[in-house]
Amino acid sequence: MKNLEAPQRRELILESAVRQGLLHPEEALVAGFIDLDGVEENVKALHAAFISNPGTLHAFAAKANCLVPVLSVLKDLGMGCEVASEGELAQAVAAGFPPDRIVFDSPAKTRGELRQALSLGVAINADNFQELERIDQFLGQSPSLSTIGIRINPQVGLGGIEAMSTAGATSKFGIALTDPSSRARLFEAYRKYPWLSRVHAHVGSQGCPLALIADGIARVVDFADEVNDRLGRQQIRAIDIGGGLPVDFESDTMESGFDPYVRELRKGTPSLFNGKYDIITEFGRTILAKFGFIAAHVEYTKTTGGRRIAITHAGAQVATRTVFMPESWPIRVDAHDPLGRRKPGEPVAQDIAGPCCFAGDLIARNRLLPPLEQGDIITLLDTGAYYFSTPFSYNSLLEPGVYGANIDADGSVEFTTLRRPQSIPELLERTGLNELPSLAIRQAI
Repeated sequence: MKNLEAPQRRELILESAVRQGLLHPEEALVAGFIDLDGVEENVKALHAAFISNPGTLHAFAAKANCLVPVLSVLKDLGMGCEVASEGELAQAVAAGFPPDRIVFDSPAKTRGELRQALSLGVAINADNFQELERIDQFLGQSPSLSTIGIRINPQVGLGGIEAMSTAGATSKFGIALTDPSSRARLFEAYRKYPWLSRVHAHVGSQGCPLALIADGIARVVDFADEVNDRLGRQQIRAIDIGGGLPVDFESDTMESGFDPYVRELRKGTPSLFNGKYDIITEFGRTILAKFGFIAAHVEYTKTTGGRRIAITHAGAQVATRTVFMPESWPIRVDAHDPLGRRKPGEPVAQDIAGPCCFAGDLIARNRLLPPLEQGDIITLLDTGAYYFSTPFSYNSLLEPGVYGANIDADGSVEFTTLRRPQSIPELLERTGLNELPSLAIRQAI
């Protein structure tokens, strides 16, 4: 039933989850859901936007949702995977991505991580000159199938969320392109290391306008052209343009904006699409955010100081960015009755609080919603990326279950477990229960 609007799809998924016990007022207080049909359509739209460059590698940024079954779904939809740690690399390999479709980015790659990536044949984007020297040493010891690039910072400026912007004058990422002597050192690196065949930049993030992103990528392409022209050969053969396309968190518009993004790139840098360079993208939030939501039960309601407050089971442990940076990362909240149906009623201002034991654990303040009551359900919308997939272990709250949903033509919903709910025994094991015997022995000695 792909013709259903987003709110209808969410309500259908939520009602089915309640009926099937995936959300329960005593046994499953909070859960995450991903509309897998919507994700599939979104990935198709991404491929269609770059259809003039059919060899483009769209590497999903694993940091946005590192659940192995989710990565496996994206692999089956034709995506690659961008990773930024040993753990994410292991998750990508476990999900079945071939090494030549994995891109390893990180500003702090260890010697062990580099050796592993080179031995697997994973593509690497080096972050700095010291890392290039390290890679050169390893390649001198053992050949590798890895393609190597270097991340540059085009220094085009900040977006609306400074903490998320990566192309400011003093960004921690990459090598600054316009600092004194920096461009000359970069050129010398390409001359010195003939295995250096890519250039990488990640300009955008939430809050960055398309014009800023396009300007940064244009400077990267100009740099690649200059390197190739000065060397007299096509040494740089691929340009990794990163991700960071902003997401609409204010409405139910599901289009991810790939077509306007490509039009902006074509306007500023048409040569990027003439076949001279292979293209790599690294979208994460843009792929999944709009197609996921968190559902949680309302445990209690109260009025304090004249303000209505709903105490729910979704707070900082699943919506960390929103709780600690509410101005930068506000999210929409919907109200539902205990069966998952959209709750009617005249909206009133109320706070939506989480279960964490600190006063600032608020998902929303003075939000206009139908009056919430004990036993109702709230949904946190557009949370398919960076929310339930990477929970914050405050108060040792259990990690919620995560489920993928497919809606059949007859309206029935089939769920796939993407992460089972964490159990108390699993929590105790993770927090050192198995170390107690050895600890007791050490204390007795």
